[in-house]
Amino acid sequence: MASLEDSPNSPPNPSFAIRKTSHGFLRSLSWKEAPSFSEFPYTPPHFATPHRRSSPFSSPPRPHTPSPINFVANNSKTTYTCLSSILKKDGQVLSMAISNGVIYTGSSNNLIRMWKMPEFTECGQLKTKASMAVALGVSHDRVYAAYGDGKIRVWRRTWDGSFKHVRLATIPKTGGYVRSYIAGKDKTMKHLGPITSLAINISDDTLYSASLDKTVKIWRLSDLRCIETIQAHSEPINAIVVADDGVLYTASDDATVKVWRRNFCTGDWPHSLIVVLPAKFSPVKTLTLTADNRILYGGCTDGYIHYWLRGGFSGQLQYGGALQGHTHAVMCIANVGNYVISGSADSSSRVWLRESDGQHTCLAVLIGHRGPVRCVTAGLGRLGDDNEEECTICTGSLDGVIKLWRVTRTSKDSGPLSTSGYEYFELQ
Repeated sequence: MASLEDSPNSPPNPSFAIRKTSHGFLRSLSWKEAPSFSEFPYTPPHFATPHRRSSPFSSPPRPHTPSPINFVANNSKTTYTCLSSILKKDGQVLSMAISNGVIYTGSSNNLIRMWKMPEFTECGQLKTKASMAVALGVSHDRVYAAYGDGKIRVWRRTWDGSFKHVRLATIPKTGGYVRSYIAGKDKTMKHLGPITSLAINISDDTLYSASLDKTVKIWRLSDLRCIETIQAHSEPINAIVVADDGVLYTASDDATVKVWRRNFCTGDWPHSLIVVLPAKFSPVKTLTLTADNRILYGGCTDGYIHYWLRGGFSGQLQYGGALQGHTHAVMCIANVGNYVISGSADSSSRVWLRESDGQHTCLAVLIGHRGPVRCVTAGLGRLGDDNEEECTICTGSLDGVIKLWRVTRTSKDSGPLSTSGYEYFELQ
């Protein structure tokens, strides 16, 4: 096991006090107590006529009460538009996933809603007796949803004549769990705390689940059995991602990201710890990995997004730097193409562009939610093409609102953009 040393590019280690950033904001850098978002103050969403904004290059002056005023940067080449805001009586939006032109959203009630893209119209629901769909994972023809009861429900997607979902199983299987417990085998098959994150590796036939009980469990997809439990961290685990080659990344309130490699030479395929990535004394709440598995991003409670660069060998990671902009905890991150999208407890989302030289530029600050942004997903173009000049983003918040955004990079000399070609609609 190794620990990466601080890089010269990393931000200074925080002193545990309130200090002012270069943007003129007060930033809390205490790591001893993670913020609680269950009682985060917010006002009910106010629906207004949608409008197009130019991208700001710095944080808005009042992050907690988003202003309707357009923020303009004279040299901006980016515009962004809120295409739709949808408020259902589902409570807080807790999870989100996208696959094959369908966005899945989970909330604090017992419904998972499905939205067809690019129309963004509801096309179905998944209902269970359990509530709080805290994590979602979609791969090929399977949908995996983790609920507040510590169990994972599985559906199969079919397109035979119509778009359907057939309930397959519940993980762990209730009968198998009871029999194993009575026989004195695998009494820890079920997580002892709420599940926080899911990750799927189809090539290895595995599903990973992380929990507040400080463990990661590995489930074999072929028979939905737990084949390994990793005692991963000393504090609750908030997020996990897995690379195509089976390297697993886990993020925790202990202010570290741990990297695990699977040992295929052993019969039970146990994972071994290969490196610990420090996150500057701040709990890590969310992770995302680029499609080529080369860059890992981690969002922390101090508002920083740290990223690490991976070399050719799976264990070689180098600290790349930090993205600074959010004034409160980063709660979710997604990436597509060269875009990185972050959602925060400051009620805003930020869109970052990864340049060819490895540097990052903040293209837009998406303002509109009245509560912490809990989940985000994105696709290139209008989710029907691969236009790298456009990015379509879906955000879900604890205010119960789902928003659809479009960010467009434009040429300086292309002139003002007309809004007449866009269809705006507000649903309630």
